[in-house]
Amino acid sequence: MNSRTRRSARANIHPSAHVAETAVLDGAVTVGPQAVICHGAVLVAEGGCISVGHSSIVMENSVLRSTSFADCTLGNNVLVGPHCHLSGCQIEDEVFVATGVSIFNGAHVGQGAELRIDAVVHLSTRVPCGATVPIGWVAVGDPAQILPPDQHDAIWAVQKGLDFPMKVFGVDRQAAAQDSVVKRITERYAQFLLRRNKGS
Repeated sequence: MNSRTRRSARANIHPSAHVAETAVLDGAVTVGPQAVICHGAVLVAEGGCISVGHSSIVMENSVLRSTSFADCTLGNNVLVGPHCHLSGCQIEDEVFVATGVSIFNGAHVGQGAELRIDAVVHLSTRVPCGATVPIGWVAVGDPAQILPPDQHDAIWAVQKGLDFPMKVFGVDRQAAAQDSVVKRITERYAQFLLRRNKGS
């Protein structure tokens, strides 16, 4: 372990797994048998848990995050490509998550699904088993509608009702209208992070 490596005392790494020296495991993180966490990957459990299943791989510079209300779980034989961002989501077995994919809180990706390069799976969205989200496309809703990125109005029609500010940050979009939703979010989240980091 070098000076750039941080492994929480709460991390549970199976002896047959490999965690690269420059990976960060912070909080309640479990890495299963024969799983691999590559260089620069960051797994941060913020109140919830992160679990990486048997023979799953988290490639370089990907970020996995859990929250106090949403664990982040990878099943068995899941491949998470480089530069992905997975927050508070559930990924079933044998899912391919290509480079640059983003999966948001409360999302569920079914077994054997394929999320291609730069795909987005929105908040509380359910991608069915075996489904494909094409390169750069967006999955939104439960059940998921899978839409091209130029269909902003159709995406927003579903996404707005999912209420990202409230579900992720506890900020009421309507109540914050006279101020600023982003201001409320950053103030609330900064205070949470400051308290958490002072306690670590």
